[in-house]
Amino acid sequence: MLVTVTLFTLLTLAAGQAAHKDPHFVPGHDAMVHLFEWKWNDIANECEHFLGPNGFGGVQVSPIQENLVISNRPWWERYQPISYMWYTRSGTPEEFTKMVARCNRAGVRIYVDAILNHMSGNWQNAYGVANSKANTYALEYYAVPYTAKDFHSICAVTNYQDPVNVRNCELTGLHDLDQNKEYVRQKMVDFLNGVIDAGVAGFRIDAAKHMWPSDLNVIYSRLKNLNMEHGFPANARPYIYQEVIDNGNEPISKREYNQMAAVIEFGYAREIGNSFQGHNLLKWFVNWGEKWNLLPSGDALVFVDNHDTQRDGASVLTYKSSKLYKMAVAFMLSHPYGTPRVMSSYDFHSRDQGPPQDGQHNIRSPVILSDNSCGGGWICEHRWRQIYNMVRFRNTVKGAGVNNWWDNGSNQIAFCRGNRGYVAFNGDQQDLKATLKTCLPAGRYCDVISGSLQNRSCTGKVVNVQQNGNAYIEITKGEDDGVLAIHVGTVQAPNFRASRARNFSAGPNFIPMGPVRWSSERRGNAAPSMRCSRKFWKKKWRIACVNCSCR
Repeated sequence: MLVTVTLFTLLTLAAGQAAHKDPHFVPGHDAMVHLFEWKWNDIANECEHFLGPNGFGGVQVSPIQENLVISNRPWWERYQPISYMWYTRSGTPEEFTKMVARCNRAGVRIYVDAILNHMSGNWQNAYGVANSKANTYALEYYAVPYTAKDFHSICAVTNYQDPVNVRNCELTGLHDLDQNKEYVRQKMVDFLNGVIDAGVAGFRIDAAKHMWPSDLNVIYSRLKNLNMEHGFPANARPYIYQEVIDNGNEPISKREYNQMAAVIEFGYAREIGNSFQGHNLLKWFVNWGEKWNLLPSGDALVFVDNHDTQRDGASVLTYKSSKLYKMAVAFMLSHPYGTPRVMSSYDFHSRDQGPPQDGQHNIRSPVILSDNSCGGGWICEHRWRQIYNMVRFRNTVKGAGVNNWWDNGSNQIAFCRGNRGYVAFNGDQQDLKATLKTCLPAGRYCDVISGSLQNRSCTGKVVNVQQNGNAYIEITKGEDDGVLAIHVGTVQAPNFRASRARNFSAGPNFIPMGPVRWSSERRGNAAPSMRCSRKFWKKKWRIACVNCSCR
């Protein structure tokens, strides 16, 4: 009997370890973007017109819980909930529900930033966006309702070497809920399950480090499966990624949390920032991943910066160091480790500054400019060509490992993703000019960093890959972008001009597929590279086609 119970426990634990680690991206989509402080209607439009068509997998939205209204409307008021009603400056419950449905139809999943650790701090005459009232000094939140018995005793987090202090006291004065109480747990479960019913794919768990893993595990176990009406498979569990800041010098560890769900890997951002800012050599990324004491890839949500770190650390790369930032994000999107999240910011000049707003403190919508970038105070890093094209790169190379690593012993690196993609970085103060192995089929490829493939032509650099897979790679030290990336989806299409001497007619026997070398190329009068269909290969050009790749 003991053996049976033990086996059941182990099987249950194993199932739980995988249950909340699938982001449920739609096939052909990958990577998440945090549309920080965007309104729900604007997110819906972005899903339909930009994110879906460019292969983004999901959006992390700002908290949907009704929050305390604070003068001057700083961004952090969103992290001081006053109820579990879905009213914020981003919109109403109806607007949120419609947004989720529209994004799901566009192939873009939604992940909600959920605040379970605490309610608000103390505030005189406290009221929320939906006008809910609270007596914060007495720990009375009438719209939930919560009273003092639902909270831990009032004390401040002061000692990160003491897990009890960290998990049972107030983080920066925010009233700390007791998730061990059944009433509190059920309120949280009801809130999360209501959001699941609306069609979301999962949750970011804010301040998970400040809650006991055993309490979170109970809450997660009571969550519903994802809503099949929104395209999720049967029995799909919500993706959960937990905020656990682990710098390696405290008793609380990220490895206490990754047994039950994914964890936001802060060590990733720290090392990426250090390296691309020149504090470590890029060549060491040759074994990037778990060997750097990072979590297993499937357990890690990775990022370069987030809404907190971009305001708090000089060592953090942000949009304000655009060249290095684009390189770091390109590395994140080109490497298979982790589930990547791209930051999409608004411009700020002080730590507390809220999003662009009008005189009545209503959030302004991003202005989409003619070049597809944003104006009106919004940065929209996800709309930078160097970033959204790397999301396409990631989709193209998905499932392929890192191979054929090259470095110059310093800060110039390059690697293949199978035979589908190739990327090179120049972090040195000298030019990168070298003939390197790309692992790609022969052809003319458009660099997706400096430009794109448009109307069969490259708007940026062209990389000529030879029959042996080699190509001349050049990234000079003074270029705007310190990275170059090509993939099999950016082969420049042939501009074929039939020759009468060849008696060629492009009809039903010919299907252009990719590169082909013709024997007459040696004489300089060949048509540009192409592939032939099997039917065409057999009937027309059996002799003339050299190294032909036909199906």
